[in-house]
Amino acid sequence: MKELKQWIKAGNTTIPNLLLMYYRQIGLTEKQLIFVIQLKSFIDAGNDFPEIEKLAKRMQLSSAEVFDLLHELTQKKLLFIHTETDSEGKSRDSYRLDQIWEKVIQYLSQDQVKQKEMQQSHSEKELFTQFEAEFGRPLSPIEIQTIGMWLDEDHYSIELIELALREAVLSQVYNLKYVDRILLSWEKKNIRTKAQVMQEGNKKRSYQTNPQQKNTNSGNADNRPNVPLYNWLEEND
Repeated sequence: MKELKQWIKAGNTTIPNLLLMYYRQIGLTEKQLIFVIQLKSFIDAGNDFPEIEKLAKRMQLSSAEVFDLLHELTQKKLLFIHTETDSEGKSRDSYRLDQIWEKVIQYLSQDQVKQKEMQQSHSEKELFTQFEAEFGRPLSPIEIQTIGMWLDEDHYSIELIELALREAVLSQVYNLKYVDRILLSWEKKNIRTKAQVMQEGNKKRSYQTNPQQKNTNSGNADNRPNVPLYNWLEEND
């Protein structure tokens, strides 16, 4: 029971998982990492400027070795000593680990950007593959360049280009000029999302579908599904 009370009284120190993930990238060795964790445990307990001797005892190091660790972290700009003066003019020092957290966040952000770029690159490759599958042939260099311009210069989303391709395929037109004209038509109407495409398409198709057209279509002898297509290149304004 006595040991349990001592355990509770000693408190806990929470170590961010991101620190354990990125300590190498930010320049910490294993020894320096343990030192940072020990220092954080003192700070969490309310002692933000522990004596060198206490740190040395915790890590079973000499005071000189602890001084070396402090110097190394300071040189790497991962630790700094903050000095403030109270109302009575007395100075007080404290260790700050803010720069460590900032560097960890910096590396996390860089990894997220890289991951996003990799996902974007993968999606772009799939887009080219989708065009070749729908056209039933490899894309020419000019066609590849055109799709690249849609992405890089016109800043069309991959989803929007896929939707334009779908409309071209439904109209049984298998060339990039038709897809480009659909994208330009949408751009003029400020259509940029799938929801906007569906909304505009439903509105136009609903406008085109009337009883007279249904009666005419009912006389068709083929078994193809009756899909009300809308030609995006024809305006009914």
